[in-house]
Amino acid sequence: MKTALVFGPSGLIGGHLLNQLFKNNNYYKIKIFVRSEPLINDPKLEIIRTDFNNLENHKEDIKGDDCFYCIGTTKQNSPDKNQYRRVELEIPKQIAQIAKSNSVNSFFFVSSGYADPKSSGDYLKFKGEVEEELKRLNFPKLGIMRPSFLLGDRKEKRLGEKIGIFIFKLLSPLFLGPLKKMKPIQSEKVAKAMIKISNGDFRQQVFESNEIVEISNN
Repeated sequence: MKTALVFGPSGLIGGHLLNQLFKNNNYYKIKIFVRSEPLINDPKLEIIRTDFNNLENHKEDIKGDDCFYCIGTTKQNSPDKNQYRRVELEIPKQIAQIAKSNSVNSFFFVSSGYADPKSSGDYLKFKGEVEEELKRLNFPKLGIMRPSFLLGDRKEKRLGEKIGIFIFKLLSPLFLGPLKKMKPIQSEKVAKAMIKISNGDFRQQVFESNEIVEISNN
């Protein structure tokens, strides 16, 4: 029986992840790290009110078996460049470092297709830099999830993303071979794949969008 650590439990993927963890018999405790207490009640749940500006204060809380990091933002929600950098780059790196120092066995990170530390765009660059740090930390098990456009009911509406998803859905039948990883993906499938990988025997560390779908369907 394991303890799961969940960062971003109210997001598109994190919400599905939390619901699936509640039903999964491999976990007896689920710690969620949140700024404000959600209206959720489950016997497995431990809610940790988190000061993300002082994560060292939570070092004793970030202890468990599997850590799932699903926090993300947009430049619309974080227009300040320093704040955007903090959410997308510095916070995930710091949480991973604390988890490693506490001997957390596995770390799962929701990255992005085409993440690259050398990218000219901040989003893909920061995702790529976090990926590099996670590999450097050398967790016994690492799952870097690279989903394409995420399908699901978001709390906030993102017009540009909705247009992108619409176009990619139309083009999906043309995405064959190496382009399969560009097909839009249900957020629920990403959550399901993370849990399957955490409890299975997978040697690879980076999972492209089409691979995530295959794992969730098996």
